[in-house]
Amino acid sequence: MAIGFRDTDRKTSELLEDIIHSIKGEHITLRDLLSMMGESGLLLLCAFLSLPFLFPVSIPGVSTVFGAGIVLISAAITLNRLPWLPQKVADRRLESGKLRPVLERGVKFLRRFDHFFKPRLTGLTAGVVMNRVNGLVLMGAGILLMAPLGLIPFSNTLPGVAILLLAAGISQRDGLVVLGGYVMVVLTIVYFAGLALLAYSAGQSFNVFG
Repeated sequence: MAIGFRDTDRKTSELLEDIIHSIKGEHITLRDLLSMMGESGLLLLCAFLSLPFLFPVSIPGVSTVFGAGIVLISAAITLNRLPWLPQKVADRRLESGKLRPVLERGVKFLRRFDHFFKPRLTGLTAGVVMNRVNGLVLMGAGILLMAPLGLIPFSNTLPGVAILLLAAGISQRDGLVVLGGYVMVVLTIVYFAGLALLAYSAGQSFNVFG
């Protein structure tokens, strides 16, 4: 089944806040969130899943589950199909009590920039080709988010910001924000490459003096 994204006059932060308020019970799963939003909320779900990474957090399993969810959802966006989620990812239970404050903090941060979002550079947010390009870039950001570097500063924050910019920019038809998402993905790749180079150099030094 093909998916479609409905335009909305509501701010992304308002929509995300509604979702947070609808979270009930002690645990929440990715399947629960997808059920809440429906097929037209896939971009919104990606934005939602990026919120915990706007600030340094330590909630075990979140980057793996949310990153995998973003990768699979963005693949669905790229292929214009509803997402398939493996049971291990879709039904992984996360504690609502720990997650909710982090999400609320992310929405509060996003609300500061609500006035900035507006339709512009719409060529970056419309059409089948750009839909697939944006889906692929979003998928790449999700893969970067899943990298096992959670203890390293900004390793989750950089791809998290990229995902939020891409998802919010596409849903608000703001090509300038989408462009900002592209830049953040490039910065994340450069940052990770720098970390890899430092690790390699440290290993070489250790071999020399070992």
